Amino acid sequence: MPLTHFLALIAVTILAAAVTLWAGLSAGVPPIAFLLLALSGAVLVHLNNRDRHDHDG
Repeated sequence: MPLTHFLALIAVTILAAAVTLWAGLSAGVPPIAFLLLALSGAVLVHLNNRDRHDHDG
């Protein structure tokens, strides 16, 4: 992937996150809801990517 495409992808991702936060906060969604949504999404991704392997050895 060329560097310009990679940097554009990062910029678009950050812009989309900013727009999402702005739209949610201006609509009255409490910031704790964003926190809980992000944490539960991270837990789901972690649990789905484990492939039944333990991390302790």
